[in-house]
Amino acid sequence: MLRLFVASLTLSVAIGLPVHDYVVHEERPATARQVLKRRAGLNPDAVLPIKIGLVQSGLDQAYDWVMDVSHPESSAYASYLTVAEVNDLFKPEPESIDAVREWLSQVADIDQKDILWSKNGWLAANIPVHAAEKAFRTSYFEHADREGRIRVGCDSYSLPSHIQSHVDYITPGVKSSPPLRKRSVSRNKPVWGPSWGPGGPGRRPPQWAPPNHGPWQMPPGAHGLPPDLQDCGRNITPTCIRALYDIPKAHLKDSVNALGLFEDGDFYAQSDLNAFFTQYAPNVPNGTHPIPAFIDGAKAPVAASDPTNTGESDIDMDMSYSLIYPQDVVLYQVDDSFYSADYNLTGFFNTFLDALDGSYCTYNYDGLAGDTPGVDPTYPDPNPGGYKGQLQCGVYAPTRVISVSYGEAEADVSARYQYRQCNEIMKLVLQGHTILLASGDYGVASFPGDDNPNGCLSGDGQNATIYNPDFVSSCPYILSVGATQLYSNQTVNDPESVMQDNLGPGAELFASHGGFSNRYKAPAYQKSALDTYFSKHDPGLPYYIAGPNGTNIGANGGVYNRAGRGIPDVSANGANFRAYTNGTDYHWYGTSLAAPLWASVLTLINEERTAVGKGPVGFVNPVLYENPWTLKDITNGSNPNCGSSGFAAVSGWDPATGLGTPNYPKLLQLFMSLP
Repeated sequence: MLRLFVASLTLSVAIGLPVHDYVVHEERPATARQVLKRRAGLNPDAVLPIKIGLVQSGLDQAYDWVMDVSHPESSAYASYLTVAEVNDLFKPEPESIDAVREWLSQVADIDQKDILWSKNGWLAANIPVHAAEKAFRTSYFEHADREGRIRVGCDSYSLPSHIQSHVDYITPGVKSSPPLRKRSVSRNKPVWGPSWGPGGPGRRPPQWAPPNHGPWQMPPGAHGLPPDLQDCGRNITPTCIRALYDIPKAHLKDSVNALGLFEDGDFYAQSDLNAFFTQYAPNVPNGTHPIPAFIDGAKAPVAASDPTNTGESDIDMDMSYSLIYPQDVVLYQVDDSFYSADYNLTGFFNTFLDALDGSYCTYNYDGLAGDTPGVDPTYPDPNPGGYKGQLQCGVYAPTRVISVSYGEAEADVSARYQYRQCNEIMKLVLQGHTILLASGDYGVASFPGDDNPNGCLSGDGQNATIYNPDFVSSCPYILSVGATQLYSNQTVNDPESVMQDNLGPGAELFASHGGFSNRYKAPAYQKSALDTYFSKHDPGLPYYIAGPNGTNIGANGGVYNRAGRGIPDVSANGANFRAYTNGTDYHWYGTSLAAPLWASVLTLINEERTAVGKGPVGFVNPVLYENPWTLKDITNGSNPNCGSSGFAAVSGWDPATGLGTPNYPKLLQLFMSLP
């Protein structure tokens, strides 16, 4: 103990700082403390695998670099960077590595050679609990989640002020997470999420809607339409979607524009795809299947009757193939059977990013693993049936467009951990990739049971009434996609509304998610749209201005962050989609449908650009916000929850449907006019 004190004193005197010049670096949000219950403290002599993520250089300029290659008025538009160029821009400064390594060596009384480092910005060392608690001015405890799983962490930790500027975040630390959430549901299937499913806590049996035997009355405007477009208000098919958005039948195929789909914990069934192709997309031959890009022991497909075939993968592929075939689909299926079933891990996106970018994954550097046990999957996996190989790093080239139909609430993930993932997405954007995220499906809330029974946040004097924004959708380098719908008495010639339906227990308020981030400020490319929204269509709701890393939530009785990044950016139809799961034809709902729909539109445009020698559209947000005339504005409906009506769809951008739905001819005209 004396040695630790003297070492700390020596270092402080050498740099002219007070011995106790410590500042809080991260603190677990109160909402997360409700999810994880503190248990026993740790044995002081137990060893913790401490990992310190170093701040990367260049992040303060990252937004400007993205705008250089993504803004339509930039002379460098579409001049994307190579992987090597991106890695070189953001590598940690040598002084950060040296400063933190020297400090940790002295304060924890360990040799510097025992502190491993990676070129991606991690330092790692095995440190006794008593030394780690002294170094970080904290106390480590066991924490139990709602299902009794034990995790090690702390409620907050501190760093010396001269070290804090070099450090991104530390693990184990304050990270916590509920399950990730798939973004779809079927009226005839149980509401499915990682916390629900056959045979587990809080899981539900299938719920079947009674068949409708009443007479069908053709909508007034449907009489002049072809038979396959007369009932689109009740049954959305690929034919309806092409008519809604003027999307032509696909005919191109090349070697560079395959569409990427991310899937985790759900697996497609070929027989279900075949049934969909036969019934609703006869342009796609039976047997058509995705190109496998399996990550860390993932496998697919499964039998249609397999409980892991819950429909998410099926509908993503149904939507994509029906719109882009003969173009290929690449399936990024992540994680082995053990981790695919363990939905209590935070980092559902990390092994995916590892596989795309070797610099994000630190396995190859000094034996250091870049993913955190208990938070991310860890490979080799010692669990029964686990993948015994090494963590896969940089093994797949990312497709130009990647659609993701999964997510979780911002409040459930450590801010610094979250920022690191968002920064990685920014790096992919600099290379010309487009990453789309389904915004979510419970209005202004997260899914039921996340933080509160209704998925909303609580604050001082507020009980589950604060809006709960989504991550990864809130990352400003993502194209966040909300959902719309036609009503049963409408046709493809009528304007759509916000997707909002009562789909039964657990999904009574099933509506397109939207709102304002508590973690990310509104990006400059969105500022004009948000200014117009607040000046012309102020929602009249109490609000707050979130502090750094999502603090100050709920101040002054507010229910949303007035200064946050707005989501979604765009929207598309996400209701009454006909698709097969386990051999049965269902109606499917969710932003899970809207994200691959938009991804398909952008893939078709990329094909056209490729055919004339142009590059991919890349990060499309700045272009779309500068050119809202290329979208169909949605002005009806809202996304209620948290005891309120949420946000209404209005003229222009709104936090229910974003800028609107695709107008394919206008989008193609715009993007073909750009370099």
